[in-house]
Amino acid sequence: MNSCFYECDVFHRRLRPKQHEFLYRVFYFYLDLGELDEAARKLKIFGVNRPNLYSLHDKDHFQYGEQIRPVADNVREFLERSGCPLEPGGSIRMLCFPRMLGYVFNPITLYFCFKADGTPHASVVEVGNTFRELKPYLVPRAQDGKCDFEVRVPKEYYVSPFSPVDLDFHFRLHLPDENLRVFIDDYDAEGKVLVSTLTGKRRELTFANLAWFTAKFPLITLKVIWLIHWQAFRLWLKRVPFYWKETRAEDQRGVFRPQKSLQKKV
Repeated sequence: MNSCFYECDVFHRRLRPKQHEFLYRVFYFYLDLGELDEAARKLKIFGVNRPNLYSLHDKDHFQYGEQIRPVADNVREFLERSGCPLEPGGSIRMLCFPRMLGYVFNPITLYFCFKADGTPHASVVEVGNTFRELKPYLVPRAQDGKCDFEVRVPKEYYVSPFSPVDLDFHFRLHLPDENLRVFIDDYDAEGKVLVSTLTGKRRELTFANLAWFTAKFPLITLKVIWLIHWQAFRLWLKRVPFYWKETRAEDQRGVFRPQKSLQKKV
């Protein structure tokens, strides 16, 4: 199978206006969207669009239209709208947290897209915030060979109350293999503001590994959201400037927001 787990370190370092950094350990699911039924059979406590200890739900990710569609369909449409269509027969692999006991929060979800012959095509980074909003960014193939996918783009999105909307994201992604290497930096007009890395080791997609990770990283999605709020409290104590979401509402573009059980793009 292409699907697997990655045992990861998440690292953030804020450079300005106050220095602040943290590191914590998590595990991610890396799922070939064409292998979901097989993954559910192997893992037993993982389900797709149905309750289980772990479950992947299409509606937890960005959606076009008024009906819930498979994640792969929305990624394909995003690529098409972005001028980078994925040819028929191409595949999509997704790095994410699924729901754990019905709760999920993904700061980022990564989609790695491959042509029908297995060669890399493009990547999509879906960024989430604590308002349950989502925004996808296209990350095309890199030109310099230092990584596999790279782009620097305006953020135009409210991710954290301690970061303004008018920053740039610089995404540098390597194809997942035995190692996972993801680098995301934030820039303002004066230079780099924030350094974020996600690095990890591949682990086989087996029930035994999932049982071990469940014991080693209990309530993983609740841990992630708790750590986000804990770090926000620490930044508040350091008097890092606070930005209200409502003050720059018109500058937030291409954001998907949930409406009842659906999500609507605004």
